[in-house]
Amino acid sequence: MKKLFDDVSFKCSVLVTKSYSTSFSLAVHMLAPSIRDAIYSVYGFVRFADEIVDSFHGFDKETLINDFEEEYYKAQKLGISLNPILNSFRQTVDKYNISDDMIQSFLKSMKMDLIKSNYHTKEEYDEYIYGSADVVGLMCLKVFVNGDNEKYIELKEEAMRLGSAFQKVNFLRDLKDDNLVLNRNYFPGFDLKSFDENSKALIIKEIEEDFSVALQGIRKLPLEAKFGVYTAYVYYKKLLRKLENTPCHKIGSERIRVSNYSKGILFANSFVTYKLKLV
Repeated sequence: MKKLFDDVSFKCSVLVTKSYSTSFSLAVHMLAPSIRDAIYSVYGFVRFADEIVDSFHGFDKETLINDFEEEYYKAQKLGISLNPILNSFRQTVDKYNISDDMIQSFLKSMKMDLIKSNYHTKEEYDEYIYGSADVVGLMCLKVFVNGDNEKYIELKEEAMRLGSAFQKVNFLRDLKDDNLVLNRNYFPGFDLKSFDENSKALIIKEIEEDFSVALQGIRKLPLEAKFGVYTAYVYYKKLLRKLENTPCHKIGSERIRVSNYSKGILFANSFVTYKLKLV
């Protein structure tokens, strides 16, 4: 019966992914079936932690995130958790040898969101992104290489840069909510009031550099992972282009999205590109 519970746990992670992000869930669906559940479980873990600090207003967020961390480590000790998200993630951590320093770095960045509003220096900004995004890319890479440590080391930098690019696009897209709702400003050197076309161009240039490095890594991924990761890459590049073509005042006043129709075209084009071995 434990296997049945584990199956239910992974299905809960799938449900979390599909409920919170249709784009990411579609990209995960493009991965080989053998690794999908593991990536769903990673997403479920990071999504729940992120929701605690970003969405659970009116509740004691500090207690909730500390309890979430404590329950994870209790699950590691016992080999099971009645929280299905933690139960599935724990198995992925063990199976793919995801190091604890990655999990600690991630949780550290999540906790920073409870006490820090502004990132004044590049060092602070980079540290936050490393914990909130880069290590998530590294967790996924652990799954993709499936124990091939040489391949992991080869692709580590590219995986981190892809995580950085995704996170920075999210920061740019969510500029209004981060500043006005959550009272956070991640980009050093300016805030919503000083955001203009020049600052937007600088941010986009930085993201493009991350994407350029990341693409080299995507090309070297195992076949089980390449198409799914490339699909996510194409989606975020499209979102970046849309942000680039949107006036800065509009980015600061609304959340820019890619329509479902455009997503469908993107994913179809990604499939053709992949099949033609252009990536």
